[in-house]
Amino acid sequence: MSQRRVQIVILCEDRQQEVFARYFLEKRGFRGPFRPKICPPGSQAGEQYVRTHYPEEVKAYRQNKNRVAIGLVVLIDADTGTLEARLNQLASALEEDEQKNRGPNEAIAIFVPKRNIEIWIRYLQGETVNEEDAYAKFENNEAVCKKPVEDLADRCYSQSLPEDAPRSLQAACGELQRLLPLLNP
Repeated sequence: MSQRRVQIVILCEDRQQEVFARYFLEKRGFRGPFRPKICPPGSQAGEQYVRTHYPEEVKAYRQNKNRVAIGLVVLIDADTGTLEARLNQLASALEEDEQKNRGPNEAIAIFVPKRNIEIWIRYLQGETVNEEDAYAKFENNEAVCKKPVEDLADRCYSQSLPEDAPRSLQAACGELQRLLPLLNP
């Protein structure tokens, strides 16, 4: 597997999402540097933070992508909405900033867990989950997801995610394809 260094910006709502993304990317061969942009606790809603900062991070990505190997990973919960609604909100944020929506060849991957990231983690740990209930956070134990997330990265890469996986998790595997070209100069 390639050891090419690729700068990855991780724009996310909380530390759990950042840890999830980092383990996932490292397992797929990304060595960083990683630059997390995490919503400061208690400052605002996490999804609001991500939506607000998304246009500036896309702009920075676009300004740098021809000079350095760089990717943008965005994690934002769908909460009680849908994956499509959240993606539309992000597209609208770009439009309001007079930017085009992300193109198919841009290394901008958007991961949108339905409800919250803990649903994905619990599913990967073997629990039966649904995408309607909220699941408790792993306070001060974010690393609990390491082994399940590494298994997910392998399953996404080999396209062997079980059919009963949450739909939002299946979509996330597709988003990985946007980043893989960065590993091959």
